[in-house]
Amino acid sequence: MRADDGANGMLPEQPAQAAPSIVPHGAMGAATSFAVVVTSYNYRDFVVEAVESVLAQRRQPAQVIVVDDGSTDGSATTLRERYAGDARVNLLCDTNGGQLAAFQRGVGLVQADVVCFLDSDDRWEPDYLTRLGALYDARADVDFVFSDLQLFGRQARVMRFHDRAVDLGYTAISTYVLTQWYGAPTSALSMRAQWARQALDLPESFRRTWRLSADNCLVFGCSVLGAHKYYLPTGCVGYRIHDRNGWWSNRSPRIEYINKMTSSALIRHYAAKVGLGPECIEFSKLEFMTKPSPPWSETRRYVRLVMMRRVSPWRKWERALNILRHGWKRRK
Repeated sequence: MRADDGANGMLPEQPAQAAPSIVPHGAMGAATSFAVVVTSYNYRDFVVEAVESVLAQRRQPAQVIVVDDGSTDGSATTLRERYAGDARVNLLCDTNGGQLAAFQRGVGLVQADVVCFLDSDDRWEPDYLTRLGALYDARADVDFVFSDLQLFGRQARVMRFHDRAVDLGYTAISTYVLTQWYGAPTSALSMRAQWARQALDLPESFRRTWRLSADNCLVFGCSVLGAHKYYLPTGCVGYRIHDRNGWWSNRSPRIEYINKMTSSALIRHYAAKVGLGPECIEFSKLEFMTKPSPPWSETRRYVRLVMMRRVSPWRKWERALNILRHGWKRRK
């Protein structure tokens, strides 16, 4: 089971290269505890490698929760034989409900500060949680962190949001108005546990729509509900490309259209929960100011937002020039 569709074409694909060294700023706080939710459906050939990559982390998670979503290929038997007696692994084998249902089951057992997600056909390098932990420990204000991905298997390149770490501040208005994607596919997502619970607090009727691509629920939900987002390239997330990827191998104009429409409906659902409406565009500049060092792509995005306001042209240009000025001063 994958959520490959999460990228929605928004993550630029680049030639493979080493991730930059990141040193989070701010005073160090208490050590952050991690839970990892591994979701699997009919990936018997890959799931053990995924789980082992979690158990091999140099910074050990407090919980490893493996959810088999009613696999019919013998995955559940393989998992029971290998991990039923392993105290480090909490194994859930249930009837098939789709990816959103699997996320909800896994997060329901989380008792740690931060939850990370891993698709069962992907893998992590041993330093992944160490790199995430350094940031979460230092920045109590950061709620949601996503990483780059190292494609392997049938392709070999890097998918990334930017070539450096980016504190994205708040992203509710940009997400609501532009359906902007501030995230990555499942295996590169992490967030403080309360945000995962809020994003996955969805009616049961949503489970059918999000049997695949449930990373949309995490990415869009956390943005619209008000999480503080951060992009941290780690070079540690391996994203396998093969002929059975749930979305990657089945992309078409029809599927992408359906994904856009269902994503838009999902965003509106979250917006209704917090009372967010079209008038929020008036506060675009304030949201932009929460970004300490925005890349030019983000600066241009907020220029576009202020130019959509229903005010006189000179006021639009005044706001747009203001954003360009601040973006120039803050850029690295």
